[in-house]
Amino acid sequence: MRIVGGSHRGRALHAPPDQGTRPTTDRVRESLFNMLLHSPSLLTDEGKTRLEGGIVLDAFAGSGALSFEALSRGALHAYLFEIDPAARRCILRNASELGLSERITLRAADARQPGRASVPVDIVFLDPPYRSGLGTPVLQGLDRDGWLKPQALAIIETDAKGAYAVPEGFDLLEERQQGPARLTFLRKKP
Repeated sequence: MRIVGGSHRGRALHAPPDQGTRPTTDRVRESLFNMLLHSPSLLTDEGKTRLEGGIVLDAFAGSGALSFEALSRGALHAYLFEIDPAARRCILRNASELGLSERITLRAADARQPGRASVPVDIVFLDPPYRSGLGTPVLQGLDRDGWLKPQALAIIETDAKGAYAVPEGFDLLEERQQGPARLTFLRKKP
């Protein structure tokens, strides 16, 4: 697993040692970030990317690959939620080796109960276990607890075989199938 673009392109990432974590593949991450940077429907009303100088949240962090990719491509700060201690150790190791420790906030938190936001974010990545049904309730909880800025983007990775129902309060911007994954891009309604 490697960072596929930006200032840390090609740098290796460590994955948690257990089989309970399914890291987003390099190909899916590359597709996701290409869309974030180049798809007109995902840009701000001023035609700018939300990534450059933005704050991101990785709700099911695993190895932290989505956050580190975002930081490599210009995000200012990343919040990561991860309940597994081995995965948290992996995230801290990756952050240290990349020199990004000061640009992350790692919480030993269950994304289903995030608590009040420290700072609202521009982009939230939701990569729950496939077929868990956690994408929607977690997104709604983050919204309820003030984690999402007005018109924040939410990117949900699910199993390509299943459909994702857009929750109330969000607009569907794009969907893309990438191998076994489906990426659903939503925007919080103003």
